This record gives sequence, C-alpha cells and structure tokens, in this order.
Amino acid sequence: MNEITKTEQHSPVTENPWRQLRRYTDARIAQGRSGVSLPTKALLEFQMDHASARDAVHIALKTEALAEQLKSAGYDAITLHSRAADRTEYLQRPDLGRRLDLRSVEQLEEYRQQHPESASVAVVIADGLSSMAVQSHAMAMTQAVLSRLENRGLKSAPVTIVSQGRVAVGDEVGELLGVELLILLVGERPGLSSPDSLGIYFTFRPQVGLTDARRNCISNVRPAGMSIAAATDKLIWLIDESQRLQCSGVGLKDQSVSATIKQTHKNFLLP
Repeated sequence: MNEITKTEQHSPVTENPWRQLRRYTDARIAQGRSGVSLPTKALLEFQMDHASARDAVHIALKTEALAEQLKSAGYDAITLHSRAADRTEYLQRPDLGRRLDLRSVEQLEEYRQQHPESASVAVVIADGLSSMAVQSHAMAMTQAVLSRLENRGLKSAPVTIVSQGRVAVGDEVGELLGVELLILLVGERPGLSSPDSLGIYFTFRPQVGLTDARRNCISNVRPAGMSIAAATDKLIWLIDESQRLQCSGVGLKDQSVSATIKQTHKNFLLP
C-alpha cells in the first residue's frame, strides 16, 4: 500500500496547465508529457482513436438493415451500388464512386416507368468514408427532414441507399428520379476524434456533371458536433431559399441562424 502511494506521489507525467480547456473540445490538446514523450494514457487514447477512424472507413455499411429500418418507419427504400466494385476500388478510384452501376440505373429507370408521377425531393444515403456515421445518424436525419418537408406538402421519392457512393453519385440518382431537390447524406472522412461525422449536401435541380459549386454542405452532424435538430433547421432554410432563388451552391449563401443554437447557447464562442 505504501509503495502504491509512493508511486502515485512521484508520477512521471507532467500535467499541462491548459488541460482544463479540453472540456470544450475533443481536439487532442494539452496532453501533458512524460520526459520528452506523450504519457502512456494519451498514447493509448491516440491508438484507439486511430483504430476507430480506420474501422469507420473499412467496415461495410449494413444497407439491408438500414433499408428495413426505413421501411419500418413508413418510407420506401431502394438499395443501389456505385461503379466501384468493392472498398479497395472505391478508395483507389474516386471517379467510380461518383456514378451508379448499370444495374442501379436500370432499377431507377424501371421505377420511373412504374411511377410516372413526379416527386419533388429525393433523399440519397451514401456510405462515403464513414459507414459508422451513416449507420448511426442517417435514419434519424432522414426522418427529421422528410417529416418537415411533408408538412410543406412536398412529395418525396423513395429513399435510395448507395453502397460505395461518393457525393456526386446523388446527382445521377436525382436526375433519374426527376426531382427538383436532392438531399444527400454521406459519411465524412473520419478524424481522430470524429469517426462518426455525417455530412449533408443539398443540390437544386441535380444532374450528372455538376461541380461542387452547385452544392451546399452542412458538415459535422453528430452528437458531439451539430445536432440533428440544428442541421434540419439549416437544411430547411436552404431548401426554402433555393425555391425562392431557383439555385443552390455559391448562388445560395447560408444566412440562417438555428433556432436550436439560439435557445441553448451551448457554444461558448457564440455571443
């Protein structure tokens, strides 16, 4: 017992006096030091976060499970695939992740033939670079957005789930479904403290070949980042303005202020 107490009193770790600021951020700051190196605890936390980030990229999205969740919630769902055959090809050939494979194109063309009535909005879910983010947040985000749009009288196409899909693949889905408003939910590139970050891209009148200048992005949607309620407020504002101005992207500046953020003031940097 005396030996343990003696060891605790003579810890080799030199604490960083700025450590108290870590309660405001997940960033890896004020780690302290042991000699000229990181303390063992900080090193182990780094290795764990690095492993989580790698898992977020490589673990496959459970598309069938997600489709079943959507159907249970009352939404039609269609599973599709990009031209990237597997994860290795997806990571090495970004261009293939931006287009649908032939079978997926045929699926959407058959759907349009059977349902000639047009929809206004389509939600596309793509695994992107973090299946963890999509598996964790896409369902709740889809429900929050579609319920708000339905209250506005906008008809939605079936929710499509694209495996090995990148952002631009949503343009092809939107064009084939003939919608005016495209909402793409995609797993963002994971950081060491944010392996579960969901990105939202909005495009007015999507079509193949559009550049990122025609898209609006809402980033870092996750429990430790932007909440689903705040992201939904921002997205609805963008949709309303896009219909008024008939555009999206650089022509549509985000001047919204989330009612959720105004009410909570959780960010100490905000006035």
